[in-house]
Amino acid sequence: MVVHVDDVGSFPLPSCISRQVFEQAYVQAREAMINGKDIRKDSFLLGNYYNVVVDSFKKKCTAGLDVVNYPQHYDMHRQVADEILKVMEKGSFLVDERRAVLPEVQVLKEEAKEISQEIGGRIALRVCIAGPMELYLKVVGTAFYADVFFMFAETVRRFAHNSILNTKHIKTEVVSLDEPSFGFQDIPADRDSLIDVLEKAFDLAGVAKQIHLHSSSKVTDLLEVRNLDVVSFEFGASPRNIESLSRKLLDEADKHVRVGIARTDIDSLLAELRDNGIEKPNAEQIVEGAEVIRKRFQAAKTKYGDRLAFVGPDCGLGGWPTQESALLLLKRTVAAAKESKA
Repeated sequence: MVVHVDDVGSFPLPSCISRQVFEQAYVQAREAMINGKDIRKDSFLLGNYYNVVVDSFKKKCTAGLDVVNYPQHYDMHRQVADEILKVMEKGSFLVDERRAVLPEVQVLKEEAKEISQEIGGRIALRVCIAGPMELYLKVVGTAFYADVFFMFAETVRRFAHNSILNTKHIKTEVVSLDEPSFGFQDIPADRDSLIDVLEKAFDLAGVAKQIHLHSSSKVTDLLEVRNLDVVSFEFGASPRNIESLSRKLLDEADKHVRVGIARTDIDSLLAELRDNGIEKPNAEQIVEGAEVIRKRFQAAKTKYGDRLAFVGPDCGLGGWPTQESALLLLKRTVAAAKESKA
């Protein structure tokens, strides 16, 4: 199997815009789009949301990724939870199909022709969405209500379904449900309920379906999810994660794996540099060397063989100091993986 290089999603905002202004524009842009308005006609939304998404995505495309996630500048949980909280006021947890949209994906749909011409080919898009377990913990907590849990799964499925594009210029190749808390803090649901909920959320066609984890401690519990294609975990900052999943288990479950091969834990990276006397590091100093990343790729490929379907950075880059440093990490990860494959 060909190993594709992708990214997990979040990306720093450009230095010219504050988070407060962007988040204000995001909320307004989503509401306007849901109501069928062209946000390009609003100068505030055009400058502080629309163009920001387009410019960030174009930068990510220059890294050479095989599959590019939309630039996730808004909080991962709030992308979906904002809409869930609105319907909760009406006594439900099920977001209407019409409102289950990621505005970033709609922006890229509008700009796909121009971007595809710039990059010289059809856009291969990755869409990340907070998963049902993660959202349930964020919104409800650890008390378990089976009917509510399944409504979260259906809401996530609706967001995912509405993010699947397939036109001449852009195709959603991957949908990833992000479950960073799984293995650290769990909903007290039985194993069968967890599997049923994920199968509901992954009831999608025409895309590779990933689940992204920060810990692999309970990854084997997910191998029974029938319509899940790829389990994903961090390896760069958490080298022991790879010990929890064997090639044999993947073969038996007929699943593939995505392995994070470059560290993105920016707080730890900066702390290590400070310990070495570097108080204001530049991008070259922050990003790991290509040889380190290449060795991780080779270790993952040796262990998983053709069950290794995707590699990329560990997690998102939203907390990185600049777009330039985040982009260098993407470029270095792509180069390390592709040189190893060659």
